[in-house]
Amino acid sequence: MAISGPIALYNNLPIHAEYYQPRRYRIANIILGLTTIIETTLDHDYVVGQLIRNLIPKPYGCQQLSGLVFTVLSIPETNQIEINVDSRFFDPFLQLDLKQVPQVIPIGDINNGAINMGRTNNTTYIYGSFINISPGK
Repeated sequence: MAISGPIALYNNLPIHAEYYQPRRYRIANIILGLTTIIETTLDHDYVVGQLIRNLIPKPYGCQQLSGLVFTVLSIPETNQIEINVDSRFFDPFLQLDLKQVPQVIPIGDINNGAINMGRTNNTTYIYGSFINISPGK
């Protein structure tokens, strides 16, 4: 059995959410209509055909879109996501500034974003991650 030395610090980087894509984003606005447009506060890295889930706290309204899975139909702008739902009769989205924020999160299926690698074969993955893009990879 071979014994290896310690892992060099530059190869054992701390875990940061920004090292995984696609990421979760804060929702800035939701435009209701025949299809629904979700505007994020930052440019996102989602793609057409990807599955997403909205997490919208009750004070923000628009609860009909919270917790459900949707498919990305198009990316009209770099901070917009068009999803496959007719929301013309939904409660409006309220733009508030509370501690609990509305978010859109990706639903992953590749899950190669390992966050622990130890002596045992007990690997934990970041839920919904697709690609580990950390500088040490």
